[in-house]
Amino acid sequence: MKIYHYPSGAADQKLSAIINRGLDFKKKDYQAVARIIDDVRRNGDNAVIDYAKRFDAPKLTVGSIKVTAREMGAAAKKVDRSFVRALNRAASQIETFHRQQLQQSWIDTRRPGTILGQLVNPVDAAGVYVPGATGGKTPLISTVLMTAIPAKIAGVPKLVMVTPSTKAGGISPHLLVAAGKVGINDIYKVGSAWAIAALAYGTESIPKVDVIAGPGNIYVTLAKKIVAGTVGIDMIAGPSEVLVIADHTATPAYAAADLLSQAEHDVLSSAILVTDSSRVAEAVAAEIDKQISTMTRQEIARESIRRFGAVLVVDNLDAAIELANRIAPEHLELQIDEPFKHIGQIRNAGAVFLGHHTPEPVGDYIAGPNHVLPTAGTARFASALSVDHFIKKTSIIHYSRSAFKKEAAAVMRLAELEGLDGHVRAVKIRT
Repeated sequence: MKIYHYPSGAADQKLSAIINRGLDFKKKDYQAVARIIDDVRRNGDNAVIDYAKRFDAPKLTVGSIKVTAREMGAAAKKVDRSFVRALNRAASQIETFHRQQLQQSWIDTRRPGTILGQLVNPVDAAGVYVPGATGGKTPLISTVLMTAIPAKIAGVPKLVMVTPSTKAGGISPHLLVAAGKVGINDIYKVGSAWAIAALAYGTESIPKVDVIAGPGNIYVTLAKKIVAGTVGIDMIAGPSEVLVIADHTATPAYAAADLLSQAEHDVLSSAILVTDSSRVAEAVAAEIDKQISTMTRQEIARESIRRFGAVLVVDNLDAAIELANRIAPEHLELQIDEPFKHIGQIRNAGAVFLGHHTPEPVGDYIAGPNHVLPTAGTARFASALSVDHFIKKTSIIHYSRSAFKKEAAAVMRLAELEGLDGHVRAVKIRT
């Protein structure tokens, strides 16, 4: 892992490559996904099954596309107690955290003659997209929990889950048990862009939803981008990333392990160490080389580190935090002596992990905050998936006659300036 001194021309060039890897999509991919969406919109189940058979499960049929109660029951018998205990703990802690986000409708009557307020209601239906990593062999349990639990807390009455099946046409029992745990009863064995299209427009078998949440590959991401506006989406997510700020108290082996935990996701993932200690920089770089050789996904991790990994040596912690604000990482770790002393300086990050014993994976699975986070610098303006993504807010406005007459002239004056005669007439006719 190469070491750079920041600021410098070489460091800026490397950072530019990392920051700009972002959310750029090739025209051919965009066109391919648009064709898939149009096909599903016009041909419904037939198109969905055609794509699913071609890319996932050759024997899948319309009749077997939905997970049955029998499959759910069989899944419960195939998982072990240690999994159930871990699932229950994670679900409980994620629910506790997200319940703090729940908003209530409100009314304000402080202005004489007016009633103003806001209705807070859940959407009618939400779609949960769960990626099918490695042909369904590594079920992303955490995605089920992180997407469905906030929706349930928001009060969404109908949850629909889509996920690619294995080649044999099945779904991981662990995934099905997790879905049952959070109350998802409608589960469909389809993935990629055609699953997103089915959720956005509906098919004969798959119901249309109002909001789609959950991460995915470039085709899923592009499909969400295209259907956004037809339905709500959580965010346009890019490759995973972590930025670790470390001072002289950091343990190099810990920092290296945390950097590699993101590098193993994808060759486009980014792992950056920022430190004010040259000793720590060199030790972490050495640990990266040592640890990467023992990883199952070492080829992916090596390519990620080569292309989008860096160790940056800065003058002090203030400079490190300012650099982190510039990058706006998905995950920001503060492996420093007094992390809470610096928390107020952080403006741009998806999630912040404080201290030497808070590695990013605890946030991925069990801590409680959501792990669906803004990437590629979008933490400058975006937030983690939350209960808010599954609600809509409706304004309430009431004027008595006296309150209306008091403000009518001001309304008409503003409408006149905007050249909207009809607006003026709608007020004047009541005066």
